[in-house]
Amino acid sequence: METVAEPITTQQTITANKRKIKKVAVLGSGVMGSRIACHFANIGVEVFLLDIVPKELTEKEEAQGLTLEDKSVRNRIVNDALQKALKDNPSPIYDKKLASRIQTGNFTDDMSKIGDADWVLEAIVENEDIKKKVFGDVEERRKEGAIVSTNTSSIPIHKLLEGRSEDFQKHFLGTHFFNPPRYLRLLEIIPTEKTDPEVVNFLSDYGTTFLGKASVTCKDTTAFIANRIGVFGIMYIFHLMEEMEMTVEEIDALTGPVIGRPKSATFRTCDLVGIDTLVNVANIVYENSPDDEKRDLFKIPDYVNKLVENGWLGDKSGQGFYKKSRDEEGNRVILALDINTMDYKAKQKVKFGSVENAKNADQLEEQIRIVHNGEDRGAEFMRKLTYGSLQYVSNRVPEIADELYKVDDALNAGFGWKLGPFATWDALGVKETVKKMEEYGMQPAQWVYDMLDKGFDSFFKIEDGIKKYYDLETKGYKEVPGQEGFIILENYRKNKPVWQNEGATLHDIGDGVLNLEFHTKMNAIGSEVLEGINKSIEIAENGYNGLVISNEGDNFSVGANVGMMFMLAVEQEFDELEFAVRRFQDSMMRIRYSAVPVVVAPHSMTLGGGCETTMHSDMATPAAETYIGLVEVGTGLIPAGGGTRH
Repeated sequence: METVAEPITTQQTITANKRKIKKVAVLGSGVMGSRIACHFANIGVEVFLLDIVPKELTEKEEAQGLTLEDKSVRNRIVNDALQKALKDNPSPIYDKKLASRIQTGNFTDDMSKIGDADWVLEAIVENEDIKKKVFGDVEERRKEGAIVSTNTSSIPIHKLLEGRSEDFQKHFLGTHFFNPPRYLRLLEIIPTEKTDPEVVNFLSDYGTTFLGKASVTCKDTTAFIANRIGVFGIMYIFHLMEEMEMTVEEIDALTGPVIGRPKSATFRTCDLVGIDTLVNVANIVYENSPDDEKRDLFKIPDYVNKLVENGWLGDKSGQGFYKKSRDEEGNRVILALDINTMDYKAKQKVKFGSVENAKNADQLEEQIRIVHNGEDRGAEFMRKLTYGSLQYVSNRVPEIADELYKVDDALNAGFGWKLGPFATWDALGVKETVKKMEEYGMQPAQWVYDMLDKGFDSFFKIEDGIKKYYDLETKGYKEVPGQEGFIILENYRKNKPVWQNEGATLHDIGDGVLNLEFHTKMNAIGSEVLEGINKSIEIAENGYNGLVISNEGDNFSVGANVGMMFMLAVEQEFDELEFAVRRFQDSMMRIRYSAVPVVVAPHSMTLGGGCETTMHSDMATPAAETYIGLVEVGTGLIPAGGGTRH
């Protein structure tokens, strides 16, 4: 099942300057607007969702004898959009009951309601003139001091300020959510020169603390940070693909989890996002970035233009770079596009030696090095892609961001990367990679050479549990802001652990508290993890104040190692099987009756034994996106770790 966040009271939204967000008005109920409204409802905020009045009746409305003056007709566009959003899978809302926090209306009859809003967020069509007209209406009705923002992804923010009052300008900025807003963590905050810094600081904190976002402040440049770099990477792949005569399947085998990218890799991601959306962003960058040294790479290749002409836009149209079909026996098959013939063929399994070798490495950084040091065609593709991308990203700092950590934060949160460009560069070795980039004729920006000349050989480093980044202005290291109040386990991993084995590590995270993290495959609970739980509690009871069980993996835990249990049963090792079950039960009791508090912080998949670990803790602090349950019941098994006790 899915956990539902507790409603957040308005008192919880008080910041140091006493600004509160009690009510939000979202203008525009399209794909983004309706889903942004849902996410505000998720966190307990009242929402006004407004859109235009229809100009014509539908056949159904005519048959019912309705007119354009009926309220149900006047609110049809916004109501239909919200209902469509609520039917989405995955859902934009934690629980459909929370939709009661969203009040719908239209721009003509209900614009006065925005006078009660503490934040007015515009998410209408990408048309500068229409947006300016709407902001004129907003100015007449907003209360003084209310924040006004635009979710535009293409129009320069400062252009939307023309004709607006000083108070409006002080409280106006861009707030670019990524779709889907509930699941993608990036919130780009784009102030203008006239935006009050207090508003920027407030929204950065609010986005992180309440909306669950990675808030990244951007400069008002074309496509901001994530789309500028992320779409460049995709466009570069489009061109490299033709140059090296690679296939869709080959590219996706190279640009997925093995280098810290999502399973959707490149072309599946294109289909998910919408090929027309990517083309639109690429065209915007091309048109508005005349000084970009790689501007020509944003030109759309012929085969991509052909996809758009054919209406093969990805998932929204049923086919794009991939297409679902049925074979002669009626079995579902996945077809992949051949860009040379524009025909679909059965998706081929692809194996590169460099990728297969990398899969044997335990750490992502090592996987990346193995792939790039390979000798096959896949490794050569990755070297060209990576070196060209690193050259590009180094040239974008300080154009799109003064601080390089913002680039990594934006790509990680917006595109689902585990290592941003600069962290990837660190993993490959900055000095060594610069030499290889030079061999490929892809020299980085001068500031990278200046950094190396000063004896600094990494963009990031961790000191005393604090992550720092190289700062171009001071030519030294500065703390990455926003770490205060958060325990970031990555920052402790270079310290000597209190205890560890192959499946778990125990860190001292300060204030007399220990943290146990799992690092088995999918954080499955086997003998190493059970040993870790028992040993950690023993250590905590002898000199510490408490224990936290948490991790930063893709999932908290998918449960017990059922594969091991199955093999014991197949081999009729029933004594071993009984011992394993008893060991698991005893470990859960150790958590429940420990002499120190044990807090569990589950997230994502928390199944079977992961659920049982949570159930037996003194306190659980689940993330909103926690999918927790005793799923073994569905396979006909009894939860053997103690899940039937409560």
